[in-house]
Amino acid sequence: MAQKIVTVYTDDLTGAESEEVRTHTFSLDGVNYEIDLVSDNYDQLFEALAPFIEKGRKLSRTRVAGRTNKVLTDGPSAEVLRAWARENNYQVNDRGRVPANIREAYQKAH
Repeated sequence: MAQKIVTVYTDDLTGAESEEVRTHTFSLDGVNYEIDLVSDNYDQLFEALAPFIEKGRKLSRTRVAGRTNKVLTDGPSAEVLRAWARENNYQVNDRGRVPANIREAYQKAH
């Protein structure tokens, strides 16, 4: 059986379908908003906010919710795991998360 997944991009303001829809985020009074708009509607949003942006004070960018770096406090560091994996003929990337199967193999060996 074959499956075909179709993604439909819809402008949140007009409901029109378009492949040119992009997601935009903005904040007001500490609440973050996200909206999907075609470029013309984004221009309309930007024009409406332009006087307030011009007079406002720019703050540093905020982190996107849900994207936090987790620090593992127990167990070996990623560098130690990568070195051990290479010494024991496992393929491991130089960056990114160390796969769970390598962590498990390391724990069984120690």
